[in-house]
Amino acid sequence: MRRFFLLLLTCCPLLHAAAAKPNIVFIMADDLGWADVAFHAGTAPTPTLDKLAREGLELTHHYAAPVCSPTRTGLMTGRCWSRFGVTTPQSERALPWDTVTLPRALKSAGYETCLTGKWHLGSKPAWGPNHFGFDHSYGSLGGGVGPWDHHYKKGEFTETWHRDEKLITEPGHVTDLIAKEACDWLEARKDAPFFLYVPLTAVHLPVKEPEEWLSKVPAGITGAVARQYAACIMHMDAAVGQIVAALEKNGQRGSTLLVFTSDNGGSTAENNGQAYPPDDYATGPLPGNNRPLRDEKGSVYEGGTRVPCLLNWPGTHDAPVQIIDWMPTFCALAGFKPAKDLKWDGVNLWPQLAEGAPPPRTLYTVGPNFKSCALRCDPWKLVVHGSGEKTKYELYDIIADPNETKDQAALQPDALATMKERLRVMARADRDAVAKD
Repeated sequence: MRRFFLLLLTCCPLLHAAAAKPNIVFIMADDLGWADVAFHAGTAPTPTLDKLAREGLELTHHYAAPVCSPTRTGLMTGRCWSRFGVTTPQSERALPWDTVTLPRALKSAGYETCLTGKWHLGSKPAWGPNHFGFDHSYGSLGGGVGPWDHHYKKGEFTETWHRDEKLITEPGHVTDLIAKEACDWLEARKDAPFFLYVPLTAVHLPVKEPEEWLSKVPAGITGAVARQYAACIMHMDAAVGQIVAALEKNGQRGSTLLVFTSDNGGSTAENNGQAYPPDDYATGPLPGNNRPLRDEKGSVYEGGTRVPCLLNWPGTHDAPVQIIDWMPTFCALAGFKPAKDLKWDGVNLWPQLAEGAPPPRTLYTVGPNFKSCALRCDPWKLVVHGSGEKTKYELYDIIADPNETKDQAALQPDALATMKERLRVMARADRDAVAKD
């Protein structure tokens, strides 16, 4: 799996932690691969993201969950998703009703809040974003929807397209609709600081792009699958450009933190039985690209969880960071002070981003259904598969061997024992906040 993350900070006063509360725009792609973007040698043009990358600071070791709902749980709570028992994509309500979410915290600090896009933390209107801190919400309550009919698979949660948790039907391509809602909401903002969360559905299956974008795919990209996928990436890049242009038009960009990311790495798996008209989208494996990282979406290896991250600030930042860090970071910038211990696993990144000297970190990652997990504590990364007598431990020097090619478990028994004990301690809080009816 591969996940992509880009952060642009657009105003130097923000980088010095000015007293003014910054606006925050957080854009999240869906299943976008590490090397699916042009500035990572991807074949599909991504001029908007390329420009942001040229202007930015790269966080070279930024991590997310292996799949979508867990990453969203981590972003919304500042905690490891496994604390909530959320390890797979899910349609059931993910969070307890009283969770102090990121939008709730920011609202209490005077922010206006909006989600336009894919929620996927509870697919019924009664479990939607407005119940967890968003003033306005629009898009898919469930997972990746059909680009034109806006339906999610088949079954109980098929009807999922909504505005403020009222199911609606409307024409249009999902990428265009999500971007337009974001731009319209930005245009209506006045003096209050705002938090806009834009979880796009691109480039998640099913993919069916309009001819406008298929006609722009470079001729060197051949085959129906590859061309549809490339068109979807290009379409997504243009949507990000529309949001950036809206910030500039409204005079908001200079006081806004703009974040671009993906919920997990790219998928190269088969099409999971989802049907596409033969003349629109051929069946076969997706062309998602995580190279040179190991593995793909759904995996706790680097290709499943490590994602690029850029800030509009010269240089690079090589210390490990994780999706759970953004809630503590944004809350600190907004001046939010919790009334109780929120048990954040994440940390406020601002001091290390602005001043350097990052502290040592231990990053904990749980894979789907708790069948695998990983722990990074430099220079080591522990990867665990299975449980009980069938448990398999792998140990990698993640600094010397970032692509996880040489298992050191048998050669480094002391390091292995230390990492296993650290993992035991980190896992103790799992499932301590599971949502109950």
